[in-house]
Amino acid sequence: MSRHRRQASIELLELMGVVKENGNHFDSPETSPLLPSVHTPLSYDYVLVAKTVDDPEKDTFKMQEAFIEKLKMKNLKITKIIDDTVVFYGIQAPNEVFEKYRYLLKVSDACNWSEQQGSVPLSTRIRIVHFILSHVFLNTGENLFELLKKKVFEAKFCLHERKTQKELRKSWARWTACFRGQPINDVRNYFGEKVALYYLWLGWYTLLLLPAALLGVIVFLYALAFYKTSPLIKEVCESNTIMCPLCDKRCKVWLLSDTCLYAKVSILFDNEGTVMFAMFMAVWTTLFLEFWKRHRASYTCEWKVFDWCEEEEELILDIVNDAECAPKEHKHSYLRSTLVLILVTLILLLIIGLAHALVVFRVVATVMLAEGSWEFLSDHSNTAAVILGAVLHYFTITIMTRVNRIVSLKLCDIEENQSFAASERSFTVKMFTFQFFTLFSSLFYVAFFLGRINGHPGGYVRIAGKWRLEECHPSGCLTDLFIQMAIIMVLKQTISNVFEFGGPWFNRWLKRRRTKKLQRKCPHCYKKADQQTNRWEELCEICKLSDWLRNYRLNDVNSFSLFNEFLEMVLQFSFTTIFVAAFPLAPLLALINNIIEIRLDAIKMVSLERRMVPKKTNDIGVWTDVLEAIGVLAVIANGLVIGISSDFIPRLVYRYSYGPCANGTVTDTDCMAGYINNSLSTVYMNDQRIYNEFSPDQMVTPSGQNVSYCSYKDYRSNEDYSLTPQFWLILAVRFAFVILFEHVVVICKFITAWFVPSVPLDVKNQRLFDKLNRLKEELSSSEV
Repeated sequence: MSRHRRQASIELLELMGVVKENGNHFDSPETSPLLPSVHTPLSYDYVLVAKTVDDPEKDTFKMQEAFIEKLKMKNLKITKIIDDTVVFYGIQAPNEVFEKYRYLLKVSDACNWSEQQGSVPLSTRIRIVHFILSHVFLNTGENLFELLKKKVFEAKFCLHERKTQKELRKSWARWTACFRGQPINDVRNYFGEKVALYYLWLGWYTLLLLPAALLGVIVFLYALAFYKTSPLIKEVCESNTIMCPLCDKRCKVWLLSDTCLYAKVSILFDNEGTVMFAMFMAVWTTLFLEFWKRHRASYTCEWKVFDWCEEEEELILDIVNDAECAPKEHKHSYLRSTLVLILVTLILLLIIGLAHALVVFRVVATVMLAEGSWEFLSDHSNTAAVILGAVLHYFTITIMTRVNRIVSLKLCDIEENQSFAASERSFTVKMFTFQFFTLFSSLFYVAFFLGRINGHPGGYVRIAGKWRLEECHPSGCLTDLFIQMAIIMVLKQTISNVFEFGGPWFNRWLKRRRTKKLQRKCPHCYKKADQQTNRWEELCEICKLSDWLRNYRLNDVNSFSLFNEFLEMVLQFSFTTIFVAAFPLAPLLALINNIIEIRLDAIKMVSLERRMVPKKTNDIGVWTDVLEAIGVLAVIANGLVIGISSDFIPRLVYRYSYGPCANGTVTDTDCMAGYINNSLSTVYMNDQRIYNEFSPDQMVTPSGQNVSYCSYKDYRSNEDYSLTPQFWLILAVRFAFVILFEHVVVICKFITAWFVPSVPLDVKNQRLFDKLNRLKEELSSSEV
């Protein structure tokens, strides 16, 4: 019985506009998908490029010739074309190689039946030839990667197909297609399943950001609509309370009303709505991941790679490359594992040390700005120091990204993993961990430690006994976290996109200027390349060279190209979810960035970079586990931000225990009236400790009045500065809220994950029918 029914998950994505409808309907050329390209004599599987060497006695020339001879021994057809200072080697593999691959794939445990019929797709040929080239060794032990490092060869790449490239530009890789669905099947046929799944994941992530961004904007507008009537803002703006100096020597007492503007800003994201929004984002994360698993399952089933295994294919390619190859045995060394663990710990300590250095920088910068000659910076030294710290943090991230990559690669070399797939997983985990600590260590300090370990007047904590540890922003600790997140997120996304697109575009333009222009393709070859013919005649040498030079001028790609895109998006996902309680507009910024990012990456891959080697896969790999870990961490972090960092709990305790409504009687007074004064403590200059802390010059108000007291934000006794019972009550409620919040949200996440199965029933049934039909076909073929 034949059963070919489109998956509901695929139809849902098409309906929502994530992907373009190009499945099984071929009623018109406009809706027909691009079929997988097949190999013809007009195309080459791979191209190597080297500098021409005049002296045949040079080691470079000898190694070039030796490597080409090794390729010829494997029956690869080599076409050599010289162009002034460079020589091109076009490589074509015989059909026997691919028939052997098909047979081994058929008898393996991870069958890929999509490639058992018809011609071998060019993307598969490229993948196999790429593996063979990477596993050819000279007698001296060098492989192609080492020869490229020694400049024996200048470049290696697979060729773009002009006709398919033109179609992808028209339907996908252009800015005017920003709000159109992506032709995922076409992307898969051209770039392979690995790239296609990345764009499918990114498209689904972008679509799911719509409700998150909308709700974030609603929470923001809700606060904007009611902040003018808030008694808290009125109390701050009309207050005559004199606050203690924020730094030593230069800083003077100041009026609480000076922070009126900041109080208005802080209430926009530190309100009751952010609690519900944080809970929504935790459930949103689970829904996003669970439905992504369903969509992935539907597409991998449609592409017949659901049961595909990366290690199995690598084993098959080993045999295709060398029938006498020995298996790579699994190894484990406790010594190597211990060494890697120690080195990882040291790197993480270094990254945390950099976060501490940023803290010291902000402390010193606050003092220097306060003592500077610029009055504006002197008056706003705290805010300026936070902004400078955020900018410096961004540059630290940029530098450490390169360091983290080098360290991660070295650690993978120490591990000596059994396969490339295992090495890729290990590298991904290490690189993401290092990058996560680099980005978030400073944010975690601002969120959970800033202003809580700095002491109080008469007992300030100082660095090296000299510089006072920085305090929270006068309007609240969440303001510092908001500023830090907004600057890093905007800078990272804006500058990264500019360099990501501008760099490849400029490099391509520069290469075009440096290389000479060839004559236009001759009419005869142009006709052969543009039309389908049955003769499959060879192109002339000039036309081959023109095509190879065009690809050579493009920017290079490597195995990390797609990893970089994933890392950027997963880190953005972390920003969007982990501290969303402090920055409800983060999903909106992420949505805007992703709409641009999809087309930017598409244009870059199709037009500005050499063609990626098409890789086969059935999942986004270890990134799924990373995303699930981020989802759990987001629950913990948002619970702590609301319970510890924000003023939500102190306001709640005041409303029901200390405010005008505490006794349960209804009055005309707002229940939050008096909260600001209640949250402040006061010190007096007649105390010797305070007199030693603040000089008489600092106790002068902006109007010139000398004062003998000042207030600061804390719950302490005005006599002995001990913590008041209200502080301990608030602390108990904070911890109770965090525990309750996390348990409720985690239960909601588990219920959501259980309610949404990761594999749709349509996929299970389709696989069942496919397996039944395969077994029947095998039985029929064996009886013949």
